[in-house]
Amino acid sequence: MAAESERVDRSSHSMDKSITLPPNEIFRNLENAKRFAIDIGGSLTKLAYYSTVQHKVAKVRSFDHTAKDTEDDPLYEISMQEEILARLHFIKFENAYIETCLDFIKDHLVNTDTKVIKATGGGAHKFKDLIEKKLKLRVDKEDEMTCLIKGCNFVLRNIPHEAFVYVKHADSEFRFQNTHPDIFPYLLINIGSGVSIIKVESEDTFERVGGSSIGGGTFWGLGALLTKTKRFDELLQLASKGQHTSVDMLVKDIYGGSYVSLGLTGDLIASSFGKSATADKEFSKEDMAKSLLHMISNDIGQLACLYARLHNLTRVYFGGFFIRGHPVTMHTITYSINFFTKGEVQALFLRHEGYLGTIGAFLKGAEEDNPNQYSWGENYAGSSGLMSTSPDLNPMQRARSGTFPFDMLEMDRLERQLVNLPLLQDPSSYIPDTVDLSEDALAREYWLYCFEEALDGVVKRAVASQPDLPEAAERAEKFRHKYLHKLQTLRHQPFAYGSLTVRSLLDTREHCLNEFNFPDPYSKIKQRENDMALKYFQKAVKSLEELSWEQRQFALVRGLLAGNVFDWGAKAVSDVLESDPEFGFEQAKRQLEERPWLIDNYDQWLERLNGPPHKCALFFVDNSGIDIILGVFPFVRELLCRGTEVVLASNSSPALNDVTNNELQILTERIAAMDPVIQSAVKEDRLTLVQSGSSSPCLDLSRLDKVLAGVVRERHTDLVIIEGMGRAIHTNYYALLSCESLKMAVIKNSWLADRLGGKLFSVVFKYEVPLDKKPTTLDHVPVTPS
Repeated sequence: MAAESERVDRSSHSMDKSITLPPNEIFRNLENAKRFAIDIGGSLTKLAYYSTVQHKVAKVRSFDHTAKDTEDDPLYEISMQEEILARLHFIKFENAYIETCLDFIKDHLVNTDTKVIKATGGGAHKFKDLIEKKLKLRVDKEDEMTCLIKGCNFVLRNIPHEAFVYVKHADSEFRFQNTHPDIFPYLLINIGSGVSIIKVESEDTFERVGGSSIGGGTFWGLGALLTKTKRFDELLQLASKGQHTSVDMLVKDIYGGSYVSLGLTGDLIASSFGKSATADKEFSKEDMAKSLLHMISNDIGQLACLYARLHNLTRVYFGGFFIRGHPVTMHTITYSINFFTKGEVQALFLRHEGYLGTIGAFLKGAEEDNPNQYSWGENYAGSSGLMSTSPDLNPMQRARSGTFPFDMLEMDRLERQLVNLPLLQDPSSYIPDTVDLSEDALAREYWLYCFEEALDGVVKRAVASQPDLPEAAERAEKFRHKYLHKLQTLRHQPFAYGSLTVRSLLDTREHCLNEFNFPDPYSKIKQRENDMALKYFQKAVKSLEELSWEQRQFALVRGLLAGNVFDWGAKAVSDVLESDPEFGFEQAKRQLEERPWLIDNYDQWLERLNGPPHKCALFFVDNSGIDIILGVFPFVRELLCRGTEVVLASNSSPALNDVTNNELQILTERIAAMDPVIQSAVKEDRLTLVQSGSSSPCLDLSRLDKVLAGVVRERHTDLVIIEGMGRAIHTNYYALLSCESLKMAVIKNSWLADRLGGKLFSVVFKYEVPLDKKPTTLDHVPVTPS
């Protein structure tokens, strides 16, 4: 049982009706709430509800060009349409506010036909009558442990950076872990009043394999007796300031130093509170609290290690009221686990540990809709994130130091089910991002500054994308304010949404843009550049065909790289494109670094092309306009002529000026009408267009559309091409694949170029072959490191 469900902090139950709850920040979209669940502990309430959110999406539709000569007309029209998005809301607040919150929900609940609210936690019984009276909903109690496990499974499956290791005094106290594709089996140590140790083997199979009566309640109870401190958080604050060595007897106190023959160092605790029996002095509250915390934590840590070894498990997650994001408890548990396992097992904690019960209760109430059949993604625009770990602040005070007075999490249901790319060499060790900004202070400050500097341009383009909507300027300013606040939060708390990376900064910006109904700020730019580039496609192909085979291969690569220069997400490029509208394909070629490039495996790639064709190439494309039309399509055309099938994977939704799947369908249709090679490939299903499942300028190969993964398997794909700075440098630069791969990009950021040892417009052309794949025509092709 959790400590919250057995122990009640009486001082927190005086109802506070003085707070004001702005509906656009707390309990968002409540008018469309469909289902509710609640988890009430001794001091905190966690509420969950499902809502449908109306939001704008940018749609493209091809014009009919058959009736008349329409050479100067746009290729497609852009329209804004309303779509319905399913969203899960989770809110955590102190029990003192529960009546005010229930009144707020009752007053704002409009379109619900819900009759039942699922409830879990020890406080569910205490507040049952109040909930039923206020909301006119029947309270249906769910088993606490079942809800806990269901919630844990859900966050591990859907939030990539959910689990973390806590490292006190490190530059980044939080070391986020990649979730293994198969999250089972694992051990969950739930530390409430006592300790429950649960072995979880599958979605619905778990067993309480052990436990202890010595847990959070023991720490609270004995701490209250020793220090006269009644509040749990205050007790932890005392412990954070104490010195346990004043109270505990150490090995060196008995033996004068280390006990070498037994491998015991002198600083190890030989007896908790051992000095209190013989010392003729008063001990401080802080020292006694610290000694007690070590005693409880060491006992729990040793117990967890024994059960992990007994069941041969290395993934051990800790949660419960005793943990609750407190740095002092996470540190003592971590130390204990490291000591007893000699570093073989890590203590893992969860970003959203406080929500597990309410998530599980919600899932129990939504089983008829089978929410686990979908993939879900955290909405950074509506989530408050992990707050500061200062020991002087309790969790709710930490939450108040952020954007919102209450802690919040929002999860959006994604249109596509997401899975791993089948060609990842080892999915369990795959890390998408090249640099973790949480651990690199210099890089973090640079990129945060970059995104702040770029904000004016993003706001300007957002307004320009909706010229017929007079309120667009007001919404754009709201976007500016929200995203700027997110950046400021991340400057002080880089761990708020997991590992801080360039990808997460870009994704947060996209989430904030969508929040204020700017689904595609670059839509007009993409439309204009696509129309312009199409006019030069046939000329580009003709000039390539006039070259010798070897000259053509280099021209194709150089053209692809030049096309990749046209990236509105890079300030160095957007400044040029805005100041010089005549800047085009040939000018971009001249900007490229001459060979040898910064990373240059072109000679090995050319040798490979002398061998037999690849069976199927998967190409993750990047930008609209010149990039896709004059860079990618001629390159793809050459692969098709060699006898290689091609799968073009593009974004499912807009991000910057990246081409989307809908736009690519229209572009391919028009190019096929111009070019018999493309036309026959489309007709014969040798050229296939599939959406990636992504709406980011970067690429996470562990979260791709399930349909794409199926196509990759069916086509026996043996070459992966990743293009662009976001997909091939900010992410996947070190990704190891089980087939040949090409990673190509032009570095359009001088700071990043300098870090990599290059300069602006340096070229990365990285051709890799896995160790177990022997090259066909030579034995000196570079291989990926093991």
